[in-house]
Amino acid sequence: MNRWLFTAEVKTLPPLLRYLSVDELGVRAAALVDRRPRDARLRQVGTSRAGLPLLLLSVGHGSRQALIVAGPHANEPVGGATALRLAERVLADPRLCDGADVTWNLLLCLDPDGARRNEGWLSGPYTLGHYFRHFFRPGFLEQPEWLPDGAASAALPETRALLALQDELRPFFQCSLHGVDVGGGFVELTRDLPGLAPRLAGIAGRLGIPLELGPYDTLYWPSLGPAVYRIPPPRRGDLAAAITEAAVESTWFHPHPYGTVTAVVEAPMWGVAAVGDSSAPADTDGALRAVSRTLRRDTALLKALLARIRPSLDTAPDADRLLAPVDDYLLVCPGLADSWDPDTGPDTDARPLPPLDTARLTALRISGRRIALRTAGLLRQLVTAAGQDPSGAAADLDRLIDEWCADYHDGHGARWIPVARQVEYHARVVLAAFDLARHREPGAPPGAGPLGTPPKRAEVPFE
Repeated sequence: MNRWLFTAEVKTLPPLLRYLSVDELGVRAAALVDRRPRDARLRQVGTSRAGLPLLLLSVGHGSRQALIVAGPHANEPVGGATALRLAERVLADPRLCDGADVTWNLLLCLDPDGARRNEGWLSGPYTLGHYFRHFFRPGFLEQPEWLPDGAASAALPETRALLALQDELRPFFQCSLHGVDVGGGFVELTRDLPGLAPRLAGIAGRLGIPLELGPYDTLYWPSLGPAVYRIPPPRRGDLAAAITEAAVESTWFHPHPYGTVTAVVEAPMWGVAAVGDSSAPADTDGALRAVSRTLRRDTALLKALLARIRPSLDTAPDADRLLAPVDDYLLVCPGLADSWDPDTGPDTDARPLPPLDTARLTALRISGRRIALRTAGLLRQLVTAAGQDPSGAAADLDRLIDEWCADYHDGHGARWIPVARQVEYHARVVLAAFDLARHREPGAPPGAGPLGTPPKRAEVPFE
């Protein structure tokens, strides 16, 4: 491994008040290994497309393996800090490691190239406008957790590194650390973990984190309890399915033959209380018509702005990387609007919506606005990269971003959740899922309770 990357001196770390960059994650992980060289190890398990190292921090010497994957989505930086928090807790409590016969393997960032592109907002200020103006997330084909052509044909080096690591470790528990920009927390599972929903509710309640009772990702998925969802078996899906349902082939299911249970843990950045409202809406069809109409209008505005910007993109460096997600988003928007609109008629190919409560309707509103804001932010960056704006698109994009962020803040009551609280929530949920997974595992050590009922002494560290 390139040790020169981690030579910076790290003294007593202050409370985490901001997100950590890719370099900072490596520095802090190396400092932890220097403090506890007999218990922690750091190695490079791959290289990104841009040549950045993929770093794995391993803690403990147990025979059973837990794999934690941080940074799978470039705009979700909370996972890296959570991975370090988990490492510190495992080192501080032998019941989480040697006492459970477990080695914790923490991949610090799966997409360091994409994470680097988000560093414009990582240090704050943490406002919606600042976040979306600096937002980056690669196009679908460049997201390393997805396997659009199956594992054998994985094209990205980041994906191949993760697949090789899964095959090497054969983990009994895998956790993918994700973040929600606006909404609430929830968990997705490849196998049921009975007892997780009440633990999740307790953690969220103590930390003041809203739970999302109907996230759009899980619109058609079975519920395993409030804010806990079962990921359907993988299938080959088109782009729309990948963006809106995510039930395509992925690294979440790749270790399934080893008996692995994968938990995808989502932590919100800006919380919205209404995503946890299970009450019946006053006018479901009216609300759906409004959401569909808004998405169609926003899509038309964005397509027109893209047409104005395109002639000047020949001078924009790396424009293709920014255009790929723009094209993905604009491609799926018409189909989304039709799938939500009760007036599209019986001839539509859209899948019928499940029953909708206030939480699910709120999630749909947030999702439609999210696609528009992400697209507008990427277009704004394209204008900046081009170094010229003969059409005056920048001012129009700034106006739309401000207007749509105000809708999140004022219309949905979106409120910033401090980074330290996001990380604490993330870590506690991971530990709760880990506890249940190790007790469902056939090789659990003596003293483990029956499925879903951990021994009394384990309650404190896992909650």
